[in-house]
Amino acid sequence: MAIVPDDKDWTWVLERRCPECGFVSSELPRDQIAPTIRANAGAWLDILAGDRAQLRRRPRDDRWSPLEYSCHVRDVFRVVDERLNLMLTVDDPTYQNWDQDRTAIEDHYEGQDPETVALELSRAAEALAGDFDGVEGSAWERRGTRSDGAAFTVQTIGQYALHDVMHHVYDVTGDLASPVS
Repeated sequence: MAIVPDDKDWTWVLERRCPECGFVSSELPRDQIAPTIRANAGAWLDILAGDRAQLRRRPRDDRWSPLEYSCHVRDVFRVVDERLNLMLTVDDPTYQNWDQDRTAIEDHYEGQDPETVALELSRAAEALAGDFDGVEGSAWERRGTRSDGAAFTVQTIGQYALHDVMHHVYDVTGDLASPVS
């Protein structure tokens, strides 16, 4: 069975606890966004250090393997960093659509090298965390809009992205990694 594309609108996670993973993104203070990105990246590096065969094995036909989730998380960090930089430099930008499922297929997530993914994920997380570290004052309220009309502030795009990557740690391990050490 092929992975069914996820076309759900997950923006509700900005308003309430996720019943699956338990993460409450709205309770994450803005000054904890960057440290939480770094902590999450650490969890993914631990996952990627695991047995190569297990990294490539899908637990179910309709779920990604740990390696595929890792590739997705790396790309989430990259896409959110692009969007964050747009929000900080352009007034109320509209982001291009990102089809995560198409990206997974076209970029052959299942065949990527775990060591390369670990390095790229680490770099992407640090770039994003560093950019959030640089946000000050009223810049936290700058806005941007996704192609489907969902609007974010700098703060809420960070919280939203963190739910995504935290939720995927839960998908892979069954445990929600501590948001911050």
